[in-house]
Amino acid sequence: MNDFSGRSVMVLGGSRGIGAAIVRHFTAAGAKVCFSYSGSPDAAAAVAAETGATAVKADSANRDELIAAVAATGALDIMVINAGVGIMGDPLTIDPDVVDRLIDINVRAVYFAGVEAGRQMHDNGRIIIIGSISGDRAPWPGGTAYGMSKSAVQGIGRGLARDFGARGITVNVVQPGPVDTDMNPANGPMAKMMHSGMAIKRHATADEVASLVLYLASPAAAMITGTTQTIDGGVGI
Repeated sequence: MNDFSGRSVMVLGGSRGIGAAIVRHFTAAGAKVCFSYSGSPDAAAAVAAETGATAVKADSANRDELIAAVAATGALDIMVINAGVGIMGDPLTIDPDVVDRLIDINVRAVYFAGVEAGRQMHDNGRIIIIGSISGDRAPWPGGTAYGMSKSAVQGIGRGLARDFGARGITVNVVQPGPVDTDMNPANGPMAKMMHSGMAIKRHATADEVASLVLYLASPAAAMITGTTQTIDGGVGI
């Protein structure tokens, strides 16, 4: 299931956290991997040197730049759309420009990258979008804009699954809860509050999320499409 030898993979947002773990898992499984980065060139260079993957600078907020980066990869077997921003704040006071950028990266970029990936993709390919449990519920205050964007991602995933299904291309959304990354560390100030609503009271690891992504990209998951796959330790059950 975890042999991806000869498969061409692109990971949007692969320099840190969950994205970097996905790059590591795919390269370890034999895939040829290209990943994008925007604001973390040193981290991207480190991941590329460690894994042998190719790092490509592309700002997901720039539609033309993003589409060009996906098109330049050529024929794809697997696309993982991980690039995203997590903006939290009181909807009465949050900067509207910040919300617009969140929509550009978390919604518009997902749509255009998914469409261009489908254009470049072999039949029986895989598109996997990293969403969030905030697409299903509002577990913490201040997440209106972020939750809106992640609910939109669900609609994109279902729609592309329907549109690309005749070609055997599957499209699924992976929805993590708290994950131990530099943006949301397991020992951070919000951890205790987050864990209080969880059945398994800890952050997930980026490797655990990456393992789910590799399963959805494997031949074993050929009939799983249009779904949201939640990996959150039982938030709010």
